[in-house]
Amino acid sequence: MRIAIGIAYDGSGFEGWQSQPSGRTVQDHVERALSSVAAHPVRTIAAGRTDAGVHALGQIAHFETSAERPTQAWVRGANSTLPEAVAVQWAQPVPDDFHARFAAVARTYRYILYCHPVRPAILARRVGWFHPPLALEAMRAAARPLLGEHDFSAFRSAQCQAKSPVRNLRKLAIAQRGPYFVFELTADAFLHRMVRNVVGCLVHVGKGERPPEWLGEVLAARARARAAPTFPPDGLYLAEVRYGSQWSLPGFAPMMPFFSTALPD
Repeated sequence: MRIAIGIAYDGSGFEGWQSQPSGRTVQDHVERALSSVAAHPVRTIAAGRTDAGVHALGQIAHFETSAERPTQAWVRGANSTLPEAVAVQWAQPVPDDFHARFAAVARTYRYILYCHPVRPAILARRVGWFHPPLALEAMRAAARPLLGEHDFSAFRSAQCQAKSPVRNLRKLAIAQRGPYFVFELTADAFLHRMVRNVVGCLVHVGKGERPPEWLGEVLAARARARAAPTFPPDGLYLAEVRYGSQWSLPGFAPMMPFFSTALPD
């Protein structure tokens, strides 16, 4: 039997999603919890591999099991042993041809940036921080050339293992809410550290370091060395993974509206 699960987590205390020999990743903790419920070893496949320090509001994974359990047993049983920063939100049996990674049609990431002279306290590690003021309209103008299907080599890390650097960036919206800037990006898929590299470049424009047209030049150059440094992971969230309606997957309950509400196109 194949089971799909929805997971939310605060990634600040973990070494990313993907399993590591240390056993201190989100995947390691989730698999140990599910294995306890199933009474046999469980391996999960997720929609995306978030880096260390990156959070998730709507991560999706699937696993195989021979154990017959009530649906809620996978949720409550796993959550009873998971760290408090990780919680399975729902579980649902799915057809054998469902695949959390390959069946996904779009992924949305949201970066929350606190722009203020003094660093955050209550939201430390849950938002990024930048102290100089930023120009919203300049960043919006800089973002426009990135929309559509492009070679995003300038925004991929040297460790990226993707076979192709071509991605279709369907949405790049930026909003300001008081001292907070929200960057929302939706694409068919993302390259390793692509979102953090795009945000780093937009911030360079926002603080006046570069003109808005610079970002289009970086994209065209296809060279990582032309772009800004990678932005910290603290404010980055895997917000949503979208699938075709044929899978009928549950949605996620809203968390804090500030973090969960999608930005208009």
